[in-house]
Amino acid sequence: MTGKTLRFQDVNENDELPSFDLTITRTHIIKYAGAGGDFQPIHHDEEFAKAVGLPSIFAMGLMHGGMLVRIVNDWAGPGRIKRYKLRFTGIVWPKDHLTFQGRVARKYLENNDHLVECNLAVVNQHGADVIAGQAIVSLPS
Repeated sequence: MTGKTLRFQDVNENDELPSFDLTITRTHIIKYAGAGGDFQPIHHDEEFAKAVGLPSIFAMGLMHGGMLVRIVNDWAGPGRIKRYKLRFTGIVWPKDHLTFQGRVARKYLENNDHLVECNLAVVNQHGADVIAGQAIVSLPS
């Protein structure tokens, strides 16, 4: 949202959250390894990855899982996420082109809290899901 507060009554089931695309680079992976302290060699050492039978290094799932939360935060506003969960369903390789997307699954009232459940996904250039997720946000009425 751009300066306007998203309100519960303005949201409809099946609304799409703003999506974005990103091509994953080795730099993304290496920077995330440093930031997250995950120095498993399968994520940064090409020779090691190939020695264990992989075609290349690959991204940590939490890297693109963290990127995915951006669409919820940008849409609902900071501090609105009550729950965020992910299931990793595929591997992300350098040069994979990812689409980060979401859709409103349902709206409901719980303990006087106006909640919106969103289904989330990260999809690669082949149309395969690499993450399936869900977020629940609390919105003002």
